[in-house]
Amino acid sequence: MKPLSRRNLLKAGALVAAAPVPWTWSPKGSVAGTGAGADPRWVWDSEADPLVASLIDRGDVPRVNALLRTWTKNGQPLPDGLPADLRDFMTRARQLPPWTDQRKLATAVTFNQKRGLYLGVLYGLASGMMSTVIPKEARAVYYSQGGADMKDRISKTAKLGYDIGAVSAYQPDGEMIVTGVKTRLVHAAVRHLLPQSPYWAQVADEDIPISQRDIMVTWHSLPTTVMQKLAAWRVPIPAAESEAFLHSWQVGAHLLGVRDEYIPASWDEANTQAAQVLDPVLAPTPEGIKLADILLNLGSSIDLGILSKPVLGAFTRFMLGDEIAGWLRIPREPVWDPLLRTAWGPFIAVREGLLPFPLAPEAYWLFDEFLRRAALLFLSEARPISIEIPVTNRPTGA
Repeated sequence: MKPLSRRNLLKAGALVAAAPVPWTWSPKGSVAGTGAGADPRWVWDSEADPLVASLIDRGDVPRVNALLRTWTKNGQPLPDGLPADLRDFMTRARQLPPWTDQRKLATAVTFNQKRGLYLGVLYGLASGMMSTVIPKEARAVYYSQGGADMKDRISKTAKLGYDIGAVSAYQPDGEMIVTGVKTRLVHAAVRHLLPQSPYWAQVADEDIPISQRDIMVTWHSLPTTVMQKLAAWRVPIPAAESEAFLHSWQVGAHLLGVRDEYIPASWDEANTQAAQVLDPVLAPTPEGIKLADILLNLGSSIDLGILSKPVLGAFTRFMLGDEIAGWLRIPREPVWDPLLRTAWGPFIAVREGLLPFPLAPEAYWLFDEFLRRAALLFLSEARPISIEIPVTNRPTGA
């Protein structure tokens, strides 16, 4: 008898679930400018998926992981001893797309240097916390191998934000190409392994995780959300820098295996796609609530002073709103909540030179210190981390 999982109940009509929003975004708005227009919910990674499944099934992963630990820089040759099929794939996968604009990537470095403090907060408390209310992502993270060691999992996620913002991100001495290719391999492994987890099967409403649509949902929780927040805060950003920041993430999506026809060509197209695929799916899950609690405890587990759990919670509420904070069971803070509502806007204006300093609230230095500490936590602390192909899922459902 087939187990009564949520997935099987949905198929049987025993549960009513919200139907996914139909895919109507046109590939004309992509970096490719053309495409079949197929719903990416039913597209995965036709190159990496069978390859990584084969690596796992034939027992090659431990040897491959040991070899790939030595491959850390974009310009390094691939390690000797890799299986031939993996080497062939990685040789192709590490190539930048033909539409890469090196001038834009250089300008993106300028943007990241100027806005690094804001990015630390936004990647951690806007994008990171938003990921916990993306149900498919929260479940996939929680029940995969990474869910068993969330501090390690969070560090690997932070590495992507760090590497894409580094001075040499896509240059031979940078690491973003390596990080993109290794993450693509990890995604393929999770697609093979997670359907074998009885815990994931009980809650998932899909047969295979991490579709191309899912990757773009997560992508929008990063650069699209970041740029929306910077605009809402009225941070002045030259058009060339804004476009360059987008370009760095467009290249990143390509390296993760996303088809060019799904990668937005402009911020207008990105916002349109996000409104279709990200905004409607946000919802609480038991797994997401647990992940959010782990994230909020991250700052207090490291000696970073002002980054206490209540302060991180207040910033999460400020950035993502009362509804999401309620979903994640984040309590209201009597001091920080009203302080952020009233003083954050003037603080940004002072910091950006739009208001003279004497008009700054006393909270200026408090906020500035928070920015610095958050950037240290979510970006600058990216110690050497090895992104490795998993061979198991989370061992328990707890």
